[in-house]
This record gives sequence, C-alpha cells and structure tokens, in this order.
Amino acid sequence: MRKRGLIALLLLLVCGLPSQDGNAQAGKPDWQTTLRQELPLLGHRNWILIVDSAYPLQISPGVETVETGEDQLAVTRAVLWAISHSIHVRPLVFLDAELPYVPSSDYANVSAYREGLQKVLKPYTVQSLPHAEILDKVSETAKTYKVLVLKTTMTVPYTSVFLQLDCKYLSADGERKLREAMKAGEKQAH
Repeated sequence: MRKRGLIALLLLLVCGLPSQDGNAQAGKPDWQTTLRQELPLLGHRNWILIVDSAYPLQISPGVETVETGEDQLAVTRAVLWAISHSIHVRPLVFLDAELPYVPSSDYANVSAYREGLQKVLKPYTVQSLPHAEILDKVSETAKTYKVLVLKTTMTVPYTSVFLQLDCKYLSADGERKLREAMKAGEKQAH
C-alpha cells in the first residue's frame, strides 16, 4: 500500500513539472500560434511588443503576455513578416531612446543586437522615445485595447521593440484628406 502511494506521488510530481514550453504545459498555444490567431483580430490602436526578459508583467485586462523562449531578433523578424503579410495592419515602430546609450562594455552583445535590429527594421520608419514614455502609451492603450506582449530570452536592457498597429489601407495622408473633406462638408459621389 505504501509503495502505491509513493508511485502515485511520483506520478503527480512528474506530471506537475513544467515543460520547457510553459505555455504548452498549461494547454496554451505557443507564441506563433497565438500571433497567427490574434493578428486578424487586431487593428489600429492595438500594440504588439517584442520585449526583453525583464519587461514587467502588466496586469491590465487588455494585456496578454506570452513567453516565447526565443531570440529577440528572430521573434521581431517573424512578427514583422506576419504583419507585412496581413491585409489590414501595418506597424508603427518604436524603440527605447536609451538603446544607443547602453554600453557595450557592460553588455557584450548589445552592439551586434543594434546592428541586427537596424537591418530588420530597415524598411520601416522608427521612432525613438524614452522607455517610460512608451510604457505610458502602452499602459494607456491597454485600458481599452488589446496589447500582445511577446517576451524573449534577451537579457540586455532597453532593447524592446514596440509595434503600434495602424490601418494598412488608410494612410495618414488619406485620413487627413478625409477629415478635411468632412470639415468642408464635401461628400463623395456614390
């Protein structure tokens, strides 16, 4: 009887141990599946963040955090590829203004990361803002809109990539013209 109890306890312990992929263990999809499922639902004003390991877990109901267990540049590339192949959104890219000042003497891989990131983001206009300012924007957005946070294995500060989604089929110039026409009362012909 005691032997059966010990075996049952061992089975409980083994079955209860987390796997390498914590999301899969909990019955949650991996980050690529989450991205594939959520991207069609996201629109302008939503955000996708690709963040370093120490990025804080936010508790706003609009924030979903997924541990990727993967390299930050690889995740950034994959997310940008998925967005570029969507029909409805395009990314507005934000980086921490602190990133160029992170010393390579303290973080040996930061120079290689900056170079790699520059290549990945080459097709995009990148805006740099202080980290706290970006966090404020994201926190404010999360009160009303969805924010998907993809945590990576990166262990260098101020390396996060913040993607604010915008409408792909209406440019800022198109929006401006529409607003001007509305103000002038100029309706378009059917």
